Amino acid sequence: MPRAFSKLAFTPAVRAHQARMGSAGAYGKFISGGPEQGHFLGPEEQDFIEARDGFYQATVSETGWPYVQYRGGPAGFLRVLDARTIGYADFSGNRQYISRGNLDGNDRVALILMDYANRRRLKILGRVRFTEGAEAADPLYPDGAQAPAERAVTIRVEGLDWNCPQHITPRFTVEELRPQFEELTGELDHLEFENGRLRQELAEARESSARMIPGNRPLL
Repeated sequence: MPRAFSKLAFTPAVRAHQARMGSAGAYGKFISGGPEQGHFLGPEEQDFIEARDGFYQATVSETGWPYVQYRGGPAGFLRVLDARTIGYADFSGNRQYISRGNLDGNDRVALILMDYANRRRLKILGRVRFTEGAEAADPLYPDGAQAPAERAVTIRVEGLDWNCPQHITPRFTVEELRPQFEELTGELDHLEFENGRLRQELAEARESSARMIPGNRPLL
């Protein structure tokens, strides 16, 4: 677990509960000593982020209530802009604007990016900046998207953490299963062809045998 993420997530109340549960010592090294780290996106993070077709985004309202929203789009719609910045085109939706309104009062955001098939999970803490208008979103608008974009969203990464895969249940999208579907379809086509060929050979063999029997009586 990187130090930058731990410094933000391990508040005094969290540290107190870790102490009560006996895990404070194990996590202590992540919040004290050593260089600051864990807020830069490397090649592994960039590849992971830009392969996703959705993520969970959490904000907090001025009344203190958290709100979690799922953001989806074509794979790669969430982009790495530099080593500390990610962004996406904010599509028009149901026009409730709960996340948008929350972020006017508190620009902090938490993201969870999931790869269920490979049981991988990346958590990101950051601060959001909006640039309003479809024109501003054009540079981030992904190929294959159909919904109009209302704004550009950029997130400055303050901390990140690759989470434990222990309790992630593997799930697969149609696209992830497509190679297996195509392989099975090919095998079924081959089996159907072979089945048809064998049926034809059997029919020809029966016809040949029938002609060889006196009285032209077919074999049972």
